[in-house]
Amino acid sequence: MAVRKRSPKQNAAKKPARKTVTDATDKHTIGCIDQTARMVYDKVLEKAYPELRSPIRSLSNVGYDKQVGYLKLGGAVKTRTLSVNTVKSFAQALKVMHLSKEMIEQDTFATKREAYYVSKNWDDAKFNEQPESDTVMDDIEAMFSMHGVSREQLRFYPEEHGGAVAGKLVVIDRDPVSGKEIRIDCTQFGTGAYTIPHSVEHLGFETKAKFVLAIETGGMFQRLQAHGFWDTANCIIVSMSGVPTRATRRFIRRLSEAQKIPVYAFVDCDPYGISNIYRTLKVGSGNTAHLNQFFCVPHAKFLGVTPYDIDDYELPTHKLLDVDVKRARDALKNDPFFQAHKPWKAAIEKLIKGGVRAEQQALAKWGLNYVIDEYLPEKLKNTKAFLP
Repeated sequence: MAVRKRSPKQNAAKKPARKTVTDATDKHTIGCIDQTARMVYDKVLEKAYPELRSPIRSLSNVGYDKQVGYLKLGGAVKTRTLSVNTVKSFAQALKVMHLSKEMIEQDTFATKREAYYVSKNWDDAKFNEQPESDTVMDDIEAMFSMHGVSREQLRFYPEEHGGAVAGKLVVIDRDPVSGKEIRIDCTQFGTGAYTIPHSVEHLGFETKAKFVLAIETGGMFQRLQAHGFWDTANCIIVSMSGVPTRATRRFIRRLSEAQKIPVYAFVDCDPYGISNIYRTLKVGSGNTAHLNQFFCVPHAKFLGVTPYDIDDYELPTHKLLDVDVKRARDALKNDPFFQAHKPWKAAIEKLIKGGVRAEQQALAKWGLNYVIDEYLPEKLKNTKAFLP
């Protein structure tokens, strides 16, 4: 007799067993989901219109306070009320919340793309296109950020890669299958480096390093790694590879706060390196202000390359493009972080007046290892002079 095969839909219905949630962060996240669901349920019993509230994510609702240390959302919120016109998106929001709770209980995760495909089993509530699911997920992330919960804690992980790490650091991770502790020595990768995972909330750290050096370019990171700069300087080096990913920013934040060590940024001297890469690392961005409380490093300081270094080190330069000048002027006019710090206003004004920009690699004018032998050691002797 032929054996009947289960259909994919039947197999999908057979979910993994729930695990006992013991982690405090997971408990808090589930508690927030349950509380929100209870509020909706109670409203329905009262024959009232249920609501879901989330902060308005726009520059008009963003401010900067030196004491807070990052670009922070204001008090303006938007309300999604259940109605004939919103019934589908409201149901989708509840389904995404339910999926999040299930993933926490099963100790698993989903990417944005996977969450979109999971919805194909939601009948009338399924998403037709991924931008639709991304919007709902972003709204839910913003809603729960009001309770100190990030997207990663909701178990929706980004598909982006984290940065590279080398130096005097032991990362304490766990085997994803057995749960057994794994100790990763970042000095033992030879010519390679440790790669930051997409979620870093569970990681622990051990180090006697004096500071973290966050580096814009992969090439400069490789030079410092190859010549053991982290050993001679007793530090940890992290490659940001341009604008740092969420995981990279969160890793640096958690590491520096847990070990109480400073963070210095080493990027190109141009409006993009300053107002996009460094500013995002330190205070976040206006468009994702609901994330900044998790994904920025408020105590980071700007080591270089500064506009003053161009003169002090007689660096080769490139002319500022129109887009560079526009970006710099926008930073002075519209960015609350740069407006709050007079040293930065002066530095950007000098950059515009000079009309040129310089890359990290320009230091190679004085020798390939000048950055290791002269520039960084000289800079690190006077960290109080770093730009805020």
